[in-house]
Amino acid sequence: MAKVKKQPRPKAETPKGFVDYFGADVVERKAMLDKIAKVYDLYGFEALETSAVETVQALGKFLPDVDRPNEGVFAWQEDNDSDKPGDWLALRYDLTAPLARVFAQHRNDLPTPYRRYAMGPVWRNEKPGPGRFRQFYQCDADTVGTASVAADAEICSMLADTLEAVGIERGDYIVRVNNRKVLNGVMEVAGVLDPSDPVRFADERGIVLRAIDKLDRLGPDGVRALLGEGRKDASGDFTKGAGLSAEQAEIVMGFMGAKGADGAATVARLNDLVTGSALGEEGVNELETISELMAAQGYGPDRIEIDPSVVRGLGYYTGPVFEAELTFEILDEKGRPRQFGSVAGGGRYDDLVKRFTGQAVPATGVSIGVDRLLAALRAKGQTQAAAPGPVVVTVMDRDRMADYQAMVADLRNAGIRAEVYLGNPKNFGNQLKYADKRNSPVAVIEGGEEKERGVVQIKDLILGAKIAQSATHEEWKSQPAQVEVARADLVAEVRRILARDI
Repeated sequence: MAKVKKQPRPKAETPKGFVDYFGADVVERKAMLDKIAKVYDLYGFEALETSAVETVQALGKFLPDVDRPNEGVFAWQEDNDSDKPGDWLALRYDLTAPLARVFAQHRNDLPTPYRRYAMGPVWRNEKPGPGRFRQFYQCDADTVGTASVAADAEICSMLADTLEAVGIERGDYIVRVNNRKVLNGVMEVAGVLDPSDPVRFADERGIVLRAIDKLDRLGPDGVRALLGEGRKDASGDFTKGAGLSAEQAEIVMGFMGAKGADGAATVARLNDLVTGSALGEEGVNELETISELMAAQGYGPDRIEIDPSVVRGLGYYTGPVFEAELTFEILDEKGRPRQFGSVAGGGRYDDLVKRFTGQAVPATGVSIGVDRLLAALRAKGQTQAAAPGPVVVTVMDRDRMADYQAMVADLRNAGIRAEVYLGNPKNFGNQLKYADKRNSPVAVIEGGEEKERGVVQIKDLILGAKIAQSATHEEWKSQPAQVEVARADLVAEVRRILARDI
């Protein structure tokens, strides 16, 4: 009889590009998202949760990598081995495409404009790298069903309020605003956009957009090279350029350098650049309106500014675009100072719902990179300290489990987080090691002798750790970390210790 081959054991490891989040990380993220939700709610936005799975058809060709439509997602086909295969399904890659589907599906039941926010994980089947994961959290807010530029201005003011609500101080961030219509107007003037044939020069425009988006990293000379024949980097790799003439390139460079001392000065310069383009002039007027609305609400250029260098990478933006950048310095992996950078972005996307309805539905919104913003708060020391663990009631006699559960019930009824040690109680030292791993502030001890006398021992683990680190023998004796109290005083004594130590 042939020997049955053993199945290999699975490796206990996360898939490449994914990460596990433990207690403290989850608590930090939830605390931040709760603050964000409070701001969104204050502005009148409603929560929405959509399915993690959408049809590939519903996701469409608005993937982050516009050169590979319908790729970059985790997808599978239902019943693919049957005679009649089903739909192709995919994990959502953002929270905007599901919103477009929801609004199209339920538009007769939803108020218009529809204001919603959503928070949750998204998935992208892209090559992972340092700080780049295949699953990550996003936090979005969108207004669907109004073409008013006041909706774009409101998103910007709400984004500024949100950053301050979570702990980013004024002066450490800036919300930068631009308009894709202005950029399209500039490209029309430069001769790389033909309003009568939008497909013409599409490749050149794509290269121009990517070049402008790299201004902070490559500088003006690097962008100018990409607008022309191309650029060779330090490693010798060559990136093909847009092939613009020197005159055309200077028009685009003038657009990126149009930022003035204030919004009015910037708008005036942009107006000169787009003269002759109806679309560009329309975009400039929208920026001027946003600037006026911001000023009327008290949001000065120290918080929100017009900045022509903001283009945003996704191809579906049709009007105002915005980006929140954190301006304080951090050290990179080589110890060099650099600005933290962008944590949120968005804009107007008036054509996304049209895919479902055939009718244009104006929309605008913003997406916050949750992990990026949380990393920024950690860098600023604005996240809350690790939450204390539960009070641990130790087990000295496994036959008296009911007594220990009664203690835990008393603590929980008083609103104190608590648990009974449920491991092997044979080694008492292991119980205290468990309490340390749980970051427990207090351990409760009641052996048979304490039970007969109607008392419990309460061990202050936080004070005990401090004493062990630095106290002299005399100080240790004068501040005992373990006290004996009547069983009836258990809750009161634990509450007193928690109030002192936490």
